[in-house]
Amino acid sequence: MIVITGGAGMIGSMIAWQLNQEGRDDLLIVDRQKHSDQWQNLCHRRYEEYLDKEELLPWLEAGAELDAVIHMGAISATTERDWNRLLEDNIRYSQGLWQWCTDNGVPFLYASSAATYGGGEQGYDDMNVDSLRPLNAYGYSKHFFDQWAQRQADAGNAPPLWAGFKFFNVYGPNEYHKERMASVAFHSFNQYRDTGTVKLFKSDRPNVEDGMQLRDFVYVKDAASVVTWFLQGRGESGIYNVGTGQARAFKDLATAVMTSAGGTPNITWIAMPDDLKGKYQYYTQASMEKLRAIGYDKPFHTLEEGVRDYVQNYLMQPDPYC
Repeated sequence: MIVITGGAGMIGSMIAWQLNQEGRDDLLIVDRQKHSDQWQNLCHRRYEEYLDKEELLPWLEAGAELDAVIHMGAISATTERDWNRLLEDNIRYSQGLWQWCTDNGVPFLYASSAATYGGGEQGYDDMNVDSLRPLNAYGYSKHFFDQWAQRQADAGNAPPLWAGFKFFNVYGPNEYHKERMASVAFHSFNQYRDTGTVKLFKSDRPNVEDGMQLRDFVYVKDAASVVTWFLQGRGESGIYNVGTGQARAFKDLATAVMTSAGGTPNITWIAMPDDLKGKYQYYTQASMEKLRAIGYDKPFHTLEEGVRDYVQNYLMQPDPYC
């Protein structure tokens, strides 16, 4: 059996989808759903059992036998400012699962985040996790656990296989419950459908044109494929970027959404919210050499390919869930 925490979330439910595609139905989904429609992320999944997040550790301690723990559950809002909540959910809970996997010889795969890179002053190289300076408390909580995990591994206190995935800007099916934290692709589609235009933040930097803020947008199906590849016995323990390795402009993303929906691009520029000023990444691009070097050779969707699949096969369908 494979445990997937955050299994009713976007990436977690799509990892379950990928495992179902590979013939694995022996899944235990763990989550605490806070959105009234989030259950729909699981409607098309095949799995054995569902537990609330607080039930998992006691269930494990009762003598569970597992093939792996995939830990995607966390507070993922970059605007979360309650450090005590982040400490409990993003650090202590993860540490408990790490130690159980270590003690029981079970592989442990977990979600880190590209938010750990902060403004990118140190680059986006996953070879070194120590010198990073996140821009917000969420990013720091992920950075803290990355550092803790690496120290545990260096001291010989680690699962037989462990990997942390620094997901870059993930978009795709089953993100509908995330509200403000959903991807720009999702918001762009809804805005264009409802108003005939897409709103994008103006640049508040004189050397960056409006819409030319650059991000490494990665399709959720590719993110899920990377995670499940590690379960096939070909991965090596460590912390890895999960992106495309190609930075693209928000303007490109919005344009791809509108053309995929069969329309003519029309962008409206709006001021950046005060709570994002100084905490907004203007450029991210994953260095993918480390993942490629251990043998991951599957291609990633281009921005246009991923957006087209998302818009035409999900967002424009009566049932948008994967």
